[in-house]
This record gives sequence, structure tokens and C-alpha cells, in this order.
Amino acid sequence: MRFTEEHQQLRKTVRDFVARDINPHVDAWEKAGAFPAHELFLKAGKLGLLGVHKPEAFGGLGLDYSYALVCTEELGTCAGGSIPMALGVQTDMATPALARWGTDELRREFLAPAIAGEMVAAIAVSEEGGGSDVAALKTQARKDGDDYVIDGSKMWITNGAQADWLCLLANTGPGAPHLNKSLIVVPTKAKGVTVGAKLDKLGMRASDTVPLYFEGVRVPQRYRIGAEGLGFMMQMAQFQEERLYAATSSLRGMEGVIDATIAYCRERHTFGQPLIDNQVIHFRFAELRTEVELLRSLIYRAVEEYVAGEDVTMLASMAKLKAGRLVREVTDSCLQYWGGMGFMWDNPASRAFRDTRLLSIGGGADEIMLGIICKLMTILPGKKKKPASAG
Repeated sequence: MRFTEEHQQLRKTVRDFVARDINPHVDAWEKAGAFPAHELFLKAGKLGLLGVHKPEAFGGLGLDYSYALVCTEELGTCAGGSIPMALGVQTDMATPALARWGTDELRREFLAPAIAGEMVAAIAVSEEGGGSDVAALKTQARKDGDDYVIDGSKMWITNGAQADWLCLLANTGPGAPHLNKSLIVVPTKAKGVTVGAKLDKLGMRASDTVPLYFEGVRVPQRYRIGAEGLGFMMQMAQFQEERLYAATSSLRGMEGVIDATIAYCRERHTFGQPLIDNQVIHFRFAELRTEVELLRSLIYRAVEEYVAGEDVTMLASMAKLKAGRLVREVTDSCLQYWGGMGFMWDNPASRAFRDTRLLSIGGGADEIMLGIICKLMTILPGKKKKPASAG
């Protein structure tokens, strides 16, 4: 991956935005259990950070995905995972399908204000009985005249308490579960939408994550994204950007917790010497940084191929799988070196330990990633041979 001066300028813009508008407030937002999404997204929108690779016709910068990579990587300098996750929902989870397949009318009404930061978006796919198993979702959208009438519920919806609209996946007809679903834009102010109480999560404490309930919610059929019945396919395509975003956003965070732990190990003395002087400890830091760089190389390769128009399903799945496992290894190792301080709630290693655990669950669990990789490797279960007939 070769970065231009424009890439580096974007890096600086994001880094300055994080240092000025996010990190000074993270501790307060963590305690409050939410952050002011409309206020922060409007600032991000004015800097062009919510539409880096979105069409210029709707307010985006019209750049290729390598610029989005740079933006995402620098958001990893946030002092917690909640804000990068919330911003990623806006840029790489709720809007890719709308940007690619939505009508111009729909994009003017919902994509343009999302890019400007004037509207907060959320992705509404997961349900209590069907998280990674997208085909099993139960929410229904039946036709009634020119409208859809939606009934059902969604669970674990990031940005859900503050969202202005949802990119919702629902069953819109009978038939095979991979062919009967559609993506529909649903304004949260629509009659019949109920926002549940904020969920009390292990990590990502500054993120307002809620269940959503739909009872007779009526939206015009023109709010459907693309053709009816193609929602599952569109969501699978949308997952690729989500998974690349999830893996990329972990890089700077892992480096940050490693660096903070090295600094602590220089200051903390045991048995008459700094902890860092123990070979087992400084060798471990070298191993962890090596693993982070290997993950970065995989991600950069995936993005290069994505920009070239290639199918990166396998590489994106591998990157997310590796990122989810590596963040556990990095944060657990670093937490150990903080000793008793690492067990404190506000310690940087413990916060990273809690926040990053979600990476192996959200956007498709590790086991789903493994299944996708196996399928693309054409590893198929063996079939039992029929016994030979006698005689």
C-alpha cells in the first residue's frame, strides 16, 4: 500500500479531530453511557469524514476505499472503542448499500444528510434469535398499497437511541430465506417504532446500544433499497466494508495499549529493577507488535484488492477473524503487566480488554468467519459412502 500526500493529510485531519473533539470527553461519555452523536457527527461531517468514499453527488469526497482505510485507522487513536464503532456504523455499516443501490431520491433524502452529519444512522439487522444467522431473522414487512407495514424487533442496535433512520433488513415475502429479504430505510420517528432501554454492556460503554420494536410501522415502498428480495445479498456485500472497518479500527488501538503498557513497565519497579528490563516482558512486546504489523499487512492487501474491484470476502473474513483474536491476546497480555492496576475499571488496558471483546462477535462471529473461509477454500463435509451391495 503506497500512500500519497493526500492520504497523509487525511490522517492528520482525523488525528487532530480525535485529539480535539473526542479524547478529552471519552471518560465523561463512558460514565454517562452515551455520547452526543448529533453534535459529534456534525463536526465529523463538516470535515468530510463521514463520506470519504461516498459519491460526490450526495456530499461525499468521492475517493477510493484506501482513503477510508486511512480514516478508520486513525480513529483507532480514540481513548476507547465506542466512538470509532459508532462512526463506523454511520460510514461502513448503515450506508454502503444505500450509496450503491439506492435511488437518487432516497440518497438525497437519507444518504446526503448522513454524510453531512445532520442525521445519525443505524444498521438494524440482528435479532435476539438471529445475530450472526442473518437468514433466520423474523421481522416482517408486508405490502399494503404503496407502503410496507413492518412488525418485529431488532437487538443490539448501535446508535439506536439517537438514530434518525435505520437501514433495516426484513422479510418482504415468502420463499427461500436468502431470497425473501429486503433492505428498507426506516425513519425512527415513524409511528410504531419504540426504542428500548439502553443495554448494560461489558464494554463500549459510551455507545448507546438498544433494542428496537416495530408494531405496524408504515413506510413507503420507495424507501426500499434496490430490488425486492435482494436484501440478503446486499447485506452480505455491506458486511465486507463492516468487517474491513472492524479489523482496521483495531490497529492503532492495539499499538496504543502496547505503548501505554511499555511506558508503565519503565516506571514500575519490582525486585530492584524496572519491569521492562525483564527479557520475557520486552520480548513479549516485540512479539505483539510483530503480530499487529502482520495484521496490518493483511488488511492493506485486502483494501488494495477491494479498490481494484476484486472480491475480498475471504480476505475481509480472515482480517476480522485475526483482529478479533489478536486484540484479545494483546489486551490480555498488556493487562497482566499492569498487575493490580490492570484490574481497575478505568485502566487503559482493562478498557481495551472490555471494548475489543466485541470484535469476535459483532458483524459475524469468529465461527461465521471460519465457515466463510472454509466455504471459499472448498472444504466440504465428507459424505458417507453407501455400503456395497451384497452379491
